[in-house]
Amino acid sequence: MGCHRAHPGTARAAGEAFGVRAVFADHGQLLARPDIDVVAVTVKVPHHRELVSAALAAGKAVYCEWPLGRDIDDARAMAALAAGHGVHTAVGLQARQAPAIGFVQELLSDGYVGEVLSTTMVGLSVPGNAVVQPNAYMLDKTNGASVLTIAAGHSLDTLNHVLGEFADLSAVTDLRRPLITIKETGEQIVKTAPDQIAVIGTLTSGATASVHIREGVAGGTGFLWEINGTDGTLRITADAAYPEIYPLTVRGAHGRNEPAELAVPAALRQKWPALTGLEGTPAYNVGRAYAAFAADIDSGTHTVPDFAAAVARHELIAAIERSAASGERVKT
Repeated sequence: MGCHRAHPGTARAAGEAFGVRAVFADHGQLLARPDIDVVAVTVKVPHHRELVSAALAAGKAVYCEWPLGRDIDDARAMAALAAGHGVHTAVGLQARQAPAIGFVQELLSDGYVGEVLSTTMVGLSVPGNAVVQPNAYMLDKTNGASVLTIAAGHSLDTLNHVLGEFADLSAVTDLRRPLITIKETGEQIVKTAPDQIAVIGTLTSGATASVHIREGVAGGTGFLWEINGTDGTLRITADAAYPEIYPLTVRGAHGRNEPAELAVPAALRQKWPALTGLEGTPAYNVGRAYAAFAADIDSGTHTVPDFAAAVARHELIAAIERSAASGERVKT
């Protein structure tokens, strides 16, 4: 679904550019069409609830980008509405669809590392002190689109999807670089969203977890995730803390050997043959999520994360915020 207040000329131009036959300047016109089965909401986070709610009320299946809402209350309201209407939903936590993540799950279930004892994740979101104008809204924590919800949110979802949820955690969030420059204008904007997110906790399996996602720093490791067990080690890397977008490399080792690259099986990479040409691009995992969502709708399965899964991730983010504010360890 495009912007709910798009100019008719803008909508027409976009339709021509992307070969879309039916374009709308108002979302109500789109929702009134009986031949539209699925609505994708891909606008800025503060507008998600209004558009998602309208689509659900119209009985449409809905795919909404992550984060689902500005906060846990937004997310719960949308999930409750979806459950009430009994429609299929999906949230864009598409790192779960990455072939490398499926491969890591297979390796773990095959006992590659033995028992998982601990895991460590470190990542870099936006380096330096400047952002492009379209991302300026991410500097305001009330908009719900920040390093905590996006870079940390996607990274944590990947960790929890593979290794299980947190049983409890302790978090520190801080704002170390409160002035950010807008690249196009040179204007300096006051940032209110934290740029340092550090979490330590215990997973329900008993494994110890440590996660540090940061931005505003000059540089550093883009994304490094280690899973350490009794028998071996897995190391997943990427260029930034966006496992849903950036290609992931998997390395592994048994004992104390240095991890060496492990090739992701072709069967995982080629699950959706029509999408193989997108491999290595930001659209790849999104395409795989859409393909899986379509298959879910056709078959009645639920393989992609839905709004209930989104609520669980929003609850984790809320727990991180509670712990950081109170200085106390919290149950999740």
